[in-house]
Amino acid sequence: MALCSSCRTWHCVLALFLLSSAAYGQLSPSFYAKSCPTLELTVRATMIKALLAERRMGASLLRLHFHDCFVQGCDGSILLDDVGSFVGEKTAFPNVNSVRGYEVIDQIKRNVELACPGVVSCADITALAARDGVFLLGGPSWAVPLGHRDSTTASLTQANSDLPGPSLNLDQLIAAFAKKQLSPRDLTALSGTHTIGFSQCLNFRDHIYNGTNIDPAFAALRKGACPAQAPNGDTNLAPLDVQTPLLFDNAYYRNLVAKRGLLNSDQVLFNGGSQDALVRQYAANPALFASDLVTAMIKMASLTPPSGTPTQIRRNCRVINS
Repeated sequence: MALCSSCRTWHCVLALFLLSSAAYGQLSPSFYAKSCPTLELTVRATMIKALLAERRMGASLLRLHFHDCFVQGCDGSILLDDVGSFVGEKTAFPNVNSVRGYEVIDQIKRNVELACPGVVSCADITALAARDGVFLLGGPSWAVPLGHRDSTTASLTQANSDLPGPSLNLDQLIAAFAKKQLSPRDLTALSGTHTIGFSQCLNFRDHIYNGTNIDPAFAALRKGACPAQAPNGDTNLAPLDVQTPLLFDNAYYRNLVAKRGLLNSDQVLFNGGSQDALVRQYAANPALFASDLVTAMIKMASLTPPSGTPTQIRRNCRVINS
């Protein structure tokens, strides 16, 4: 009898251990080492092909990862299409007609499924694609925390409320990032990813026409492709980094010091506020920027959905498994 009681106690302890976050569900760069050893090679090969076709895609997939993790954690929710009565996040204001790269994620998923069917989440594929896009454009690499699962839900409301917009001031940006357990230093480092990519006129029109913290010559340059009267030219693109828009470097911060930030939410990082000194450090020290960026990207990529959220490994990143 004592032996059986002891067994029951041991089984309870074992069950609790297996269910604890320390033993189960913990993120790790080696999560797929045994179940899908060719994962990172497959993602890298597909990303090389995608960037050879269009270098801008590196920035687009980085933004896709960011917009995924800031809503419900890194769960692939942004990838879900609106189907029937299901409404996802793609039509949220920060995403609609601007977030792109879904087809590249689809292709990576197809290639991964051929090697390791039903094993790798779309959320993890998105995180790896973002990392590789940065690296292939000349930026740092990092060990991506893997082991995310795909959410069966999405939140249009949270996408509209939690994704920081281009008109935010510094206090609002700091608050938005703090909500995701990211510090002001993380904010300033992550903003440096705007050293690649492009933005639409509707996002920077107010800054170039009404901003007081912008170089007049730079504003005049950008007005050439962004008419004052909306919606004229709303979708016209301008590079976020006026110097090297397709090279991942620290020129973004030199632009800020020169008051050449394209978005208001860029320039507020260097406008007599708490981040000015750090912006100057990043502008002068690319290695410091790269190191802090890696730290911040790993923190952001470790965000997970709330406990109890239903998850799965989607077979198709755009739809929930039937």
